[in-house]
Amino acid sequence: MNDSGDYIALANWLRSECKTGRYRYIELRPLDEFVENCGLRPERSYWFHELDLAPAPQQLFERLHKNSFQRNILRAEKEQLSYEAGRSQRLVDEFYRLLMLTRRRHRVLPHPRNWFTNLVECMGDKVEISVARKSDAAVAAMLTLRHRKSVVYKYGGSDAALHHLGGMPFLFWRLIEESRASGAEKIDFGRSDLDQEGLIAFKDRLGARRKLLTYYRYTNGAERQQLAPLKSERLRKFVSTMPDGVLSVASRMLYRHMG
Repeated sequence: MNDSGDYIALANWLRSECKTGRYRYIELRPLDEFVENCGLRPERSYWFHELDLAPAPQQLFERLHKNSFQRNILRAEKEQLSYEAGRSQRLVDEFYRLLMLTRRRHRVLPHPRNWFTNLVECMGDKVEISVARKSDAAVAAMLTLRHRKSVVYKYGGSDAALHHLGGMPFLFWRLIEESRASGAEKIDFGRSDLDQEGLIAFKDRLGARRKLLTYYRYTNGAERQQLAPLKSERLRKFVSTMPDGVLSVASRMLYRHMG
C-alpha cells in the first residue's frame, strides 16, 4: 500500500463485499504499518519471524545460538548424518512419520497425510522435503515452500529418541545455506503466539528478526465458533495416546472443521 487512502479504499471494498452475505468475515494480515481507523478492528496479534540472508554464511552461522544450534550442527557433522532433499514418495513417507511423532509429542492432531501428498503434487518444485538420516534411519525432516525471493519454513518433525544427533539444527543450517545459495533473500519462519515463549526463543536463536503482526477483521454477523473440544486439555491428552492409524483418521475427520 502506498498511503492511508489505499488502505481505506481496500477496507471499504472488503466490507462491502462481506456485507453481501457471501462471507462470514474478511481479514487483513498486514506486515507493514496499517491504518487502524479504516473500519477493521484488531483481532489478534502475533510475532512474525524472518531471517535476512544478506550476510555472509560465516556471519549467519555465528548468529546461531551456540548451544542450541552451533554445537548441534557440529555434532550432526561428527555423527555423519546424511542429507536428502526432494519430493519423492520415500521423502514424503519419512517426513509424515516424523511429523506424526512430533505432533503426538506436542499433543496436537497432525495434518491429514493427503494434505501433504496434494501439496507436493500441486506445488511441484516450489515445495521441498528435506530429511536427515543416521545410516538409513530418518531422524529429522522438514517441508519448505519457495515464493519468489523468499523461502517459507512450514513443517518439521523429528524422533525425540535421536535428538542427541542434532538432526533438526543440521537441517535448519542446510536450509539457510541452500536458500542463500539459490538466490533467496529471506527465510520466513512464520508466526508465534505472543505467549509461546519457547517457540519465540527457538526462532530468535536461529538469528531471525521478529516484528508484531496484527490481524484486522470485519465480521458479517455472528461468527461460527471453533470446536471447543479441539482446544481442550482432555483432547490433547487423548491425542498423545492414540495409535497412529486412529490419529490419522481423526486428523482427516476433524481438520475439515477447524478454522
